[in-house]
Amino acid sequence: QVQLVETGGGLVQAGESLRLSCAVSGRTFSIYAMGWFRQAPGKEREFVASISKLGVSTYYADSVKGRFTISRDNAKNTVYLQMISLKPEDTAVYYCAAGRDAGALDFGSWGQGTQVTVSS
Repeated sequence: QVQLVETGGGLVQAGESLRLSCAVSGRTFSIYAMGWFRQAPGKEREFVASISKLGVSTYYADSVKGRFTISRDNAKNTVYLQMISLKPEDTAVYYCAAGRDAGALDFGSWGQGTQVTVSS
């Protein structure tokens, strides 16, 4: 069983940056594709970004392309989401996910989430 713990959320102003981290334990990290999703109040959970098992391939939602960067450090069992130029519409709970295929968004394990709030 894999465990995922997100950290790094907070309250920032529009235009500022944040970096989220997701520490993974319980299984060999490099066997998992990893992803970030988010859920805003009253909305469904949506895809943000994903990265393949060895970090070769990355995928992004159109709404975050050019502003968010997903990366992973397999030696530290951690996946990151660097967010710049944040907008109020980025406000959401951000969830880390682990799974089989980053491109197919095939994820089966989830963290508890970390709140990101962007004020205007």
